[in-house]
Amino acid sequence: MATSEDDSVITQEELEDLKETLFNQDLSSAVDTIKHFLDQQDRVELNIAVTGESGSGKSTFINAFRGLGDDDEDSAETGFVETTTEPKAYKHPKYKNVKLWDLPGIGTLKYLKLVQFERYDFFIIIASGRFRECHADLVKEIKRMKKNFYFIRSKTDLSIDAERRKKHFDEKKTLDNIREDCVKGLREIGVEDPVVFLISGRYLNNYDFNSLHERMETELPQHKRHVLMLTVLNITTEITERKKKSLEKNILSVALLSAGVAAVPVPGLSFAVDVALLVYEIQKYKTAFGLDDESLQRISERSGKSIEIIKSVMKSGVRVGMDKDIILNLLCKSFVLLVKNAVQFQLIVHYKHILGNVAAAGLSYVTVSYMLKKVLNDAAEDVRKVLMISLR
Repeated sequence: MATSEDDSVITQEELEDLKETLFNQDLSSAVDTIKHFLDQQDRVELNIAVTGESGSGKSTFINAFRGLGDDDEDSAETGFVETTTEPKAYKHPKYKNVKLWDLPGIGTLKYLKLVQFERYDFFIIIASGRFRECHADLVKEIKRMKKNFYFIRSKTDLSIDAERRKKHFDEKKTLDNIREDCVKGLREIGVEDPVVFLISGRYLNNYDFNSLHERMETELPQHKRHVLMLTVLNITTEITERKKKSLEKNILSVALLSAGVAAVPVPGLSFAVDVALLVYEIQKYKTAFGLDDESLQRISERSGKSIEIIKSVMKSGVRVGMDKDIILNLLCKSFVLLVKNAVQFQLIVHYKHILGNVAAAGLSYVTVSYMLKKVLNDAAEDVRKVLMISLR
């Protein structure tokens, strides 16, 4: 699915090709075609390399980034002894197209040949103390391949705990000192203008993770930026807001798709496709925002709040799920609200006998976009409430 550099918008050529395909299909096949078309956008591969010396915390970071604990199924093996002898991929539990690669410790032999640099979209270089010359050598090779990289100083929570015992402890000053020491060390070994992010694998929502994610997001191509945004954990209000904006951009594509199908003169096609589009998109919101039962159960276990208390603050329709009957009901309500409140919408209805399929396309576009924006706003508000109660 083609995308522009600024927005994920369906092109006119794609729309015309799709309409031609749908014209020759029955309703069931047409719905499957639409689902497959949408699915391609979210299935772009993203490969993230994570490397560091033995005991640096890279495996814990890989687990935390995917929302897993070190003891969970499919978690990367942790320990102070190097457990990785060759690159190993760990798939995201919900988005199998996103892989975090646990690379062998930098100190191992024939490292540069072993890791296959061209495979990865960007690199995360982790150290639990000062960075060393082996890290600088790695950066030279990454730059040669014209890839992006990010320095992470891990186990920040342990450093803070150790300093907290001192009489005049100041957390901000301590964090600044840790960061400045890492930057100074990198400059001494030849790395120009280094940026270091302070991270805790145990408490990913603390320290610099939000800044790290924002930096990674802005430096990726648009189509991969969207995938990264879908997969990131909803652990800060800033991340949740950026995720909402990313999903909001996609509403335009979905609404245009709805409008294009409405212009195809096949009885029942427009309605069937609109329902399928809405079910698909709303399920995407539920998964991306972590409002599914599995994600909520993990939040319950880690926060100590019961699943009942967490669900009690959720008010959107995403909480109970969205089957076709509920979608139909919401479509009807959205249509009524639009007719009552939008003058331009009433004009389209008034001139429907003149405009024909153009009017049908307009009705589908406005109704679908209106409904998706409402559901997205409600779901984002649920995430905010869940985040607040889990941190309370």
